[in-house]
Amino acid sequence: MITNPASGTNVHEIAGGIYRINTPVVLPGGAGSFNFNQYLVADDEPLLFHTGPRRMFPLVSEAIGRVLPVQGLRYIAFSHFEADECGSLNDFLAVAPQAVPVCSRVAAMVSVDDVADRAARPLADGEILKLGQHELRWFDTPHLPHAWECGLMMELRTGTFFCGDLFTQGGTGEAPITESDILGPSEAFRGQMDYYAHSPDTGAMLERLAAERPQVLACMHGSAWRGDGAALLRSLAESLARP
Repeated sequence: MITNPASGTNVHEIAGGIYRINTPVVLPGGAGSFNFNQYLVADDEPLLFHTGPRRMFPLVSEAIGRVLPVQGLRYIAFSHFEADECGSLNDFLAVAPQAVPVCSRVAAMVSVDDVADRAARPLADGEILKLGQHELRWFDTPHLPHAWECGLMMELRTGTFFCGDLFTQGGTGEAPITESDILGPSEAFRGQMDYYAHSPDTGAMLERLAAERPQVLACMHGSAWRGDGAALLRSLAESLARP
C-alpha cells in the first residue's frame, strides 16, 4: 500500500502483525537510489524498530497511521545510535506520550539517556520484551556490523529477525519481501562501501544468531527476506571471513 504518492513511501505486512515501512530515495550526485525501512509490530503495546532520519518523520508517521494510531506507540526501538536508526526519536516521543526508547544498556548509558526527551528502557543481552501476542528477544551485537552499542532483536512467534544493517541492499527496495538471493546484492554493496567493523567476534555472533533459526529477515535497507535464515547468516559469516 502506497501511503505517500510523492515520496513513494509504502507499508506492507511481512509477517503476522509485523509491517515494513519503506521509503525510496535518490542519492545525490547521480549515485543512484537507496531506501530506508522501519518495522512496526502491531500489538497491545506497539513497537517501532528504526525511526528513519529526522526529516522522514512525516512520511513514517503517516504510514504508521494507516495501521494504528501513532499516538499509541509504546516502544521506539533501534539497533544503535545513528541518524537513520533514531533520527526522529524525539519526534515520536512527542506524539506518543506513553512511548519510551528501547536500546542496549550501552546505548542508553553513552547516548540515549542524554539525547532522548524520555529515559530509555535498556535491554540486557537475552532479555525478552513482551508486547502482547509478540515477544522480542534482544541480542547484544557489539560492532556487528558496527557501533559499540549495537544490538538486534528477534520476534519469537513469527521468527522475524530485525537484523538492522545486516544484508543492506541498494536500490529502492521495491519488493516488500523476497525469497530470492539477498546475500549477493548485499555483499556487492559492501564491496563499494564496507560498513562492517570486522570484529574478531563477528563469526561467533553470527553463529549465535543463526542458532535462533530465523524465518524472516527484516532488513533496514532493501527487501525483507523469507527462508532459512540460519543458512543465510552462516553464508554471510563465510563471506566476511574471506580475505
